[in-house]
Amino acid sequence: MHMRRFAVPLLLSLALTACSEQGKPGAGPGAGAQAGARPPAKVSVVTLTAAEQPLTRVLPGRAVAFREADVRPRVNGMIEEIAFKEGSEVKAGDLLYRIDDDTYRAALEEAKATLAKAEASVPSAQANFNRYERLVNSGATQIEYENARVSLLQAQADVAQAKAALQTSQINLGYTEIHAPFDGVTTISTVSIGNIVTANQTTALTTLRQLDPIYVDLNDSSANLLELRAAIAAGRLKGNATEADIRLTLEDGTEYPITGKVDMAELAVSQTTGTYQIRAVFDNPDNLILPGMYVRATVIVGYEKGFLIPQRAATRNANGSLTAMFVTAENKVEARIFDNSQLSGNNWLVTSGVTEGDRLIVDGLQKIAPGATVEPVAASINEKGLVTETATSPAAPAAKP
Repeated sequence: MHMRRFAVPLLLSLALTACSEQGKPGAGPGAGAQAGARPPAKVSVVTLTAAEQPLTRVLPGRAVAFREADVRPRVNGMIEEIAFKEGSEVKAGDLLYRIDDDTYRAALEEAKATLAKAEASVPSAQANFNRYERLVNSGATQIEYENARVSLLQAQADVAQAKAALQTSQINLGYTEIHAPFDGVTTISTVSIGNIVTANQTTALTTLRQLDPIYVDLNDSSANLLELRAAIAAGRLKGNATEADIRLTLEDGTEYPITGKVDMAELAVSQTTGTYQIRAVFDNPDNLILPGMYVRATVIVGYEKGFLIPQRAATRNANGSLTAMFVTAENKVEARIFDNSQLSGNNWLVTSGVTEGDRLIVDGLQKIAPGATVEPVAASINEKGLVTETATSPAAPAAKP
């Protein structure tokens, strides 16, 4: 009885509330749908214009010393002096090592004495030859004349031999001082003062490397080379595959501030990797690039007129073709596929499928789908790839009748 007494007033209250809601203006079946409708999603767009743009390739590379020499002794002896600081820069001609030269100085003096002895015998042999030459037809026999001539020639040969021995002694004495063949940086010395070294030994005393300028060896596929040459031959590209400006990105992601040039391209393709080697040269005044460093090189291989699509605004479909979203004149999303695209810095360069003034969506892509209505907001992309909105929204192109 108590439950029935409370249930009747409650049912009457609910009925009166329902009648009140039905009497309100605007109430009806479509009211809920109208309240749930969402406004068009805002997207950042850039207006595309055609211009001549550089075509770039990003290639892996490794730094190599411009010059490198393993310093070895050319005579035997004991290391008497190490005249450089390990790991320091040296100039061409600077003394690196001094080998004990007492033996070589003695050999030089002996060679000088031998030469003097040989030269002393020449005048008497010359005089004897001259005398028999005068008497050959008046008392001297032909055999005596020939013997005198042979004696003179032998004396002259002894002088020449002594001079050569003297020169060899001078050279060997000079080899006791080991000098830097070019400007460079030394490595750790493998010997100490008092060590015995031998001529042309297997172990180098130190290694000298010239780091300014420095080489960077890059690798590119032979397919890319053929494609590039075909484009140049067809007149689609300006440039030359062997004349390109090159910029480097170091291992920590920083950009190397100095532009390099192609030094040579190897005229052979590796049978194992299908790549060919390009050697670039860079000024390296601060020794920022060291031999052995791995780098990424951005190579400008030519120029072509087209439209730039930022990498952040594009994806690849299952077939590998470039896809991007555009805003139509009716502010609807349109997906476009580009079968041919080429790298241009941080962008893709396309030459077809886009017209002047088309609006490319660069931000807000995760909220839209083809055919959806959007609210475009004018934007620009800076060098770091960040989107910056402008003050006004871009006007939609006039709809075609």
